[in-house]
Amino acid sequence: MAIPSPVKAGFAEDQLLCQARNGSAEAFCALLEPLQGRLLHQAIALSHNLSGAEDLVQQTLIEAWRSLGRFNGQCRLSTWLYAILLHRHQKAVRAAASRPLPLSQLPADQARSRSHSLSRLPASDEPPDAAARRAEQLRRIRHLVMALPPAPRQVVLLRFFEGASLAEIAAVMGSSVGTVKSRLHYALEKLRRMNLAELRRDTSL
Repeated sequence: MAIPSPVKAGFAEDQLLCQARNGSAEAFCALLEPLQGRLLHQAIALSHNLSGAEDLVQQTLIEAWRSLGRFNGQCRLSTWLYAILLHRHQKAVRAAASRPLPLSQLPADQARSRSHSLSRLPASDEPPDAAARRAEQLRRIRHLVMALPPAPRQVVLLRFFEGASLAEIAAVMGSSVGTVKSRLHYALEKLRRMNLAELRRDTSL
């Protein structure tokens, strides 16, 4: 009797996960296929560059495959993947800061790359002015979040951009729920202060 392919309907996530842990690349691809579009959008939001985002997703999937045995199910698979994505992004940022900026990464080119990446996203049904206001609001929020120290920043991104629970965040960060709560409180208070400072600066111009 032929063994059914793991990509066929009826195979639950835990079955695919079990097969992937046993070395099935087909099961691993089937497991992650529904998450790759969302992962790419998250990577674009972090890197503002379609090419860089695609590289980031590729690195994330490679690391996920190599470390799948360490996934213990204490959080959703999407949350675990997002945590890897954040780690890879932070590592890339640190590496980029230690080397000269190539011509292809000059600010004007980054702006063109960002426009190109945004043009690849699905069109919104929002009126243009409402979409522009929402995009500016999201840009401002992300700017403030990315200015946070690494640990509180990761908590905020996991909590509000991935929708992870406090227990899930504690699991992926290897800390207690109490520590996560403390970092979240610190981050929200710092974001409040930074936002007030920006508003004061804007109104003084």
